[in-house]
Amino acid sequence: MIRKKEGRVEVSREGKYLSTLSGAKVLGELAILYHCQRTATITAATDCKLWAIERQCFQTIMMRTGLIRQAEYSDFLKSVPIFKNLPEDTLCKISDVLEECYYQKGDYIIRQGARGDTFFIISKGQVRVTIRQPDTQEEKFIRTLGKGDFFGEKALQGDDLRTANIICDSPEGVTCLVIDRDTFNQLISNLDEIRNRYNDEGVSQRKKIWEEFREVKLSDLRVISTLGVGGFGRVELVQLAQDKSRSFALKQMKKAQIVETRQQQHIMSEKEIMSEANSDFIVKLYKTFKDRKYLYMLMESCLGGELWTILRDRGHFDDGTTRFYTACVVEAFDYLHSRNIIYRDLKPENLLLDVSGYVKLVDFGFAKKLQSGRKTWTFCGTPEYVAPEVILNRGHDISADYWSLGVLMFELLTGTPPFTGADPMRTYNIILKGIDAIEFPRNITRNASALIKKLCRDNPTERLGYQRGGISEIQKHKWFDGFYWEGLRNRSLPPPILPKVQSVVDTANFDDYPADPDGPPPDDLSGWDDDF
Repeated sequence: MIRKKEGRVEVSREGKYLSTLSGAKVLGELAILYHCQRTATITAATDCKLWAIERQCFQTIMMRTGLIRQAEYSDFLKSVPIFKNLPEDTLCKISDVLEECYYQKGDYIIRQGARGDTFFIISKGQVRVTIRQPDTQEEKFIRTLGKGDFFGEKALQGDDLRTANIICDSPEGVTCLVIDRDTFNQLISNLDEIRNRYNDEGVSQRKKIWEEFREVKLSDLRVISTLGVGGFGRVELVQLAQDKSRSFALKQMKKAQIVETRQQQHIMSEKEIMSEANSDFIVKLYKTFKDRKYLYMLMESCLGGELWTILRDRGHFDDGTTRFYTACVVEAFDYLHSRNIIYRDLKPENLLLDVSGYVKLVDFGFAKKLQSGRKTWTFCGTPEYVAPEVILNRGHDISADYWSLGVLMFELLTGTPPFTGADPMRTYNIILKGIDAIEFPRNITRNASALIKKLCRDNPTERLGYQRGGISEIQKHKWFDGFYWEGLRNRSLPPPILPKVQSVVDTANFDDYPADPDGPPPDDLSGWDDDF
């Protein structure tokens, strides 16, 4: 990204003059978010002085600033008796919702006798504590509080009558970190119980799968046709030479291209997460292979096709159909989030229908296992589905998935995502204006609209699914009233659309794809994929 300090530049695209920029202007801001092609040519019309920052430098600064602030706020919280026994991830969540408030010298931060539900930690400056004497206006000085001290903690536990005055006493003012009772209560829950719910499930089943495919070699696979084309290669429908009764999806990725785009870590993370995943709402990985040119993932084939294809052909879905597919995603997220895995790439293209009409999550290239209570700063995802905190480089966690769930609901109900612009930067600007600036079509019911708006809250900690009750708060929302969750989990609930699949090699539900025009990629023998 470049900030123009002085001079004049001309903007053109494909040789055609567009405009002239002068004064303080920002150029190339998309480049600090992610690796992308330049959308215009900038030519100096006069001598110019520019300030520039590279993406890596910008993202490192933002990450370091975020981590330092979170660590400082967490340390403050640990010094408060009511917080000190809370788990680290809960402290991190609380530190994220602390708001900075500034007060000038002489300001009453708290007034004795007033009602309040707010707790304060002093981060800069000092305050005076006084108590008004009975039957008089005189205030008796009690003590001075400074950085790291706190007051108003009883308000979080239900006592809302203030017992003293707190007055700003620093000439340069006082800065306090503030949290109110409602926000505090929403975040305090036994998160460990939620997180450990699935820990031992599915391990033996995964072992059986790896054992069943242990002897399968790449040479045993026969390609039937292409199911899809992605950024790094293709997904082919294949069969084992000795077994014509079933088929598989073989995802093949060009190693040289992965290295060129610096996606090695994402690919290794995808393999690790899918190797362990055992959910009926996530596509299963059976085995991985590699050779000089490609990495391969042998996966479950879902011959019902992409949900995006059905949505494209139908225009949009009704309330009941959208509810079924959203519920499938909620179950997949419940499985992932309980293991502290963030998905980050929700969209109709990554939802495949199996032959029964149930939806499964596919493509875990952006998925990441987070340390408990920690965030990640990598910019990734589809522009229309990216959460505000990702765009603003503030660090994000599983709450970004709940934002994308709201976006998915809107797209399934209308055929178009709520945030769309002519180019990614315009889309990001629309996202930053928030969901309340979006006009909802009449066919979106009141309850669906309410859920979407609760999922797409600008503040990540306010999103439904991320608060005290976890993802069950989404399942209990009015829009899901009467929905048969148990039937979904045991697959007895009839799906809204039953795909037509004639055989294990029927690809009629997928688009046709031409052969790869680029031909075979170059070899990559650097060894970064030894553990794949």
